[in-house]
Amino acid sequence: MEKGEWDNQTSVMEFLLLGMGNVSTLQTPLFLLSLIIYLVTVVGNSLVTVVVVADQHLHTPMYFFLGNLSSLETCYSSTILPRLLVTFLTGNRTISVHGCIAQFYFFGSLATTECYLLAMMSYDRYLAICQPLLYASLMTWKVCLQTVAGSWLVGFLVTTVVTSFVSQLKFCGPKAIDHFFCDLTPLLALSCSDTRKITFLSFTVSFLSGVLPFLFTLASYVCIIAAILRISSSVSRQKAFSTCSSHLIVVTVFCGTLIIVYLMPRTPQLRQLNKVFSFFYTVLTPLVNPLIYSLRNREVREALKKAFRKALACTQSSC
Repeated sequence: MEKGEWDNQTSVMEFLLLGMGNVSTLQTPLFLLSLIIYLVTVVGNSLVTVVVVADQHLHTPMYFFLGNLSSLETCYSSTILPRLLVTFLTGNRTISVHGCIAQFYFFGSLATTECYLLAMMSYDRYLAICQPLLYASLMTWKVCLQTVAGSWLVGFLVTTVVTSFVSQLKFCGPKAIDHFFCDLTPLLALSCSDTRKITFLSFTVSFLSGVLPFLFTLASYVCIIAAILRISSSVSRQKAFSTCSSHLIVVTVFCGTLIIVYLMPRTPQLRQLNKVFSFFYTVLTPLVNPLIYSLRNREVREALKKAFRKALACTQSSC
């Protein structure tokens, strides 16, 4: 489209997030439910982060990764749920174009970071179970810091490139986004620019940032499970599997639903199913992460109990 033709069209200044549809009669229950989910998510993940930092017994690579994952989940859920809460509370479903692109940027950056971080956590478990004699020399604190910093850096750099292309798109047609947050595919569907380049770029980035880390994680767990099955003692087998089962659950829920959403055909009949799966990796994963790790991990449970007892004793003695 020529420049002169753009001038004759009105650029869209804001979008309308359709969310789950017309649910005006359910606004209050949905607001309360979303508020509870958000509070539990933030408090739970923040508590895990604080405990990992405060308890000396948890200053190991595995819990260092866990603390970073919990911090990431707190930020991740904060890119989606606060906006959803405002929508349910006020009924206002509009969002500015710049606000929408900003939400996509932070969501995409944190989701990409989580994919890489989960892959690094699987590598940590692989070394601990399959190479126990080399674990201390291979998984040093320097390596831990480098892998975590690399995950955050790559996540934000990759999404910055994609977002820079998105910010150059023209939106001059329909402004209704059939989703509950600003994702890339709904944005591209509303653009009246040529989106072939950014579609190819986003496909490449999705493969490198989503599929490859997921395949790396699967390969790690194939080796881990094979190593566990070779252990003769059933008690040792159970102990070894318990150290990685929590992480496997989180990876399955997060990466599985994320890949399904982005590989699912974009047909009108599957839009609602797309939203359901999106709910899993945007809302459910940050919610269940602290529950899974705290309830299934003995050391985290003990650290939480110790922290609560210390806080209670401090309160009673007015310290």
